[in-house]
Amino acid sequence: MSDDSPRRVLIVDDDEGHGEALGDGLEIDGYECTIVGSGTAGIEAIGSQQFDAVLTDLVMHDRSGLEVLREAKQLAPDTPVLLITGHATVETAVDAMREGAEDYLSKPVKLTELRAKLARAVEKSRLRRDNESLRTENVELRRQFDKSFGFEGLRGHSKEMTRVFEMLARVAPTNATVLVLGESGTGKELIARAIHTNSERRSGNFVAVNCAALTEGLIESELFGHVKGAFTGAVGDKEGRIAYANGGTLFLDEIGDMPLSTQAKLLRVLEAREVVQVGGNEPKKVDIRLVAATNRHLRDMVAEKTFREDLYHRLQVVEISLPPLRERTGDVPLLIDHFIAEFRDHHGRDVTGISPEARALLSRYRWPGNVRELRNAIENMVLLAAGSVLAVDDVPESIRRAEAGASGGVPADTGAATEAGTPGGGYHLAGRSLEEMERALIEANLKLMEGNRKRAAEVLGMGERTLYRKIKEYGL
Repeated sequence: MSDDSPRRVLIVDDDEGHGEALGDGLEIDGYECTIVGSGTAGIEAIGSQQFDAVLTDLVMHDRSGLEVLREAKQLAPDTPVLLITGHATVETAVDAMREGAEDYLSKPVKLTELRAKLARAVEKSRLRRDNESLRTENVELRRQFDKSFGFEGLRGHSKEMTRVFEMLARVAPTNATVLVLGESGTGKELIARAIHTNSERRSGNFVAVNCAALTEGLIESELFGHVKGAFTGAVGDKEGRIAYANGGTLFLDEIGDMPLSTQAKLLRVLEAREVVQVGGNEPKKVDIRLVAATNRHLRDMVAEKTFREDLYHRLQVVEISLPPLRERTGDVPLLIDHFIAEFRDHHGRDVTGISPEARALLSRYRWPGNVRELRNAIENMVLLAAGSVLAVDDVPESIRRAEAGASGGVPADTGAATEAGTPGGGYHLAGRSLEEMERALIEANLKLMEGNRKRAAEVLGMGERTLYRKIKEYGL
């Protein structure tokens, strides 16, 4: 189980500039930082909010980091505490670790060391939390659709995906037939699996059939099964995929490619709730839930008489449209982090993150292959990365070439930062000040990320607080 909610860190430091610098450095990596200026304020925050880790200076004017640690052990015993200490007090920090501190860092703090130690501490904290959740989880919670856990690639916080999740939460517990529409690579099978997993049929089989991958002669044998001698090569009886899905869910992908003759037989199965094997006579009762998907326009196919209207209406009980990735670009940073973690673990690679420049490039790209293309790109980057942080040079060459071609050598799709009539959406650089360019770039990324300041800051490679100051400064 992996948690995609923000990693929340409390920074306790009575040196305002030092605390802000730490926060800016961590926010680039996706941490959500709360900064307080005294030990007393730190203890109050620990008592009123939940954090994944606490980072506290050891020596402060009112209450020491050691007092913060002791209070944290009482108020939030599972929250790791890291201490920041000057060289003269390292021995005290070691003593503090005996009292339960997770780790310590010496001043001046090296950001790479802080990131590594904090990542380990947060991971341990979340593992403890997940294990506790598993112990206390009940049947009702398992029945609820969870949009943050367990569905590879089916993630997002954009308003488009939020609508999809809300619809899934309502329809999954029912037995309604669902038609999933979307371009290739948007995750239609993931939606079908989510529906099955969060339904009363989860203990039954989930059976997926790609209609586009089967010839007209083969698809009926696959779906309905056949009896021995039904056709040349039928050396024995075979159970079809529909019968195998009895009590579970049948997922028919690319149903728009199903031959008309097969459509008629499928309609009969849905109406009579029974299936007859090819070459057989005896009907067999079946209880299936059907989820179908296509990247084609079935309404147009009905008008063209290439898809049965009665079957279309049977399928369209509930219709879920998946947005292409280019229409939910604010989800790209979330998906990037998810796939990095997935492939780092799967391939045993020492990859800790991605540079702001590489993240920005991937966020600008149009992703014609949608989530599937992004997933493949990240796996390629993790496998071939030269260092522990994915860089622009690790981005597949085809994506870098496409970006350069789309923008004439400068970033493409920068929205508000472009000028009307500029081919490819590029910048007119001459005659513009750095301040103008910075304002336009910030405005463009805020638009690209649908006003989400956290994600805009990640793409821009700056801390959230720095971005907030810039927004106020430029009156955005």
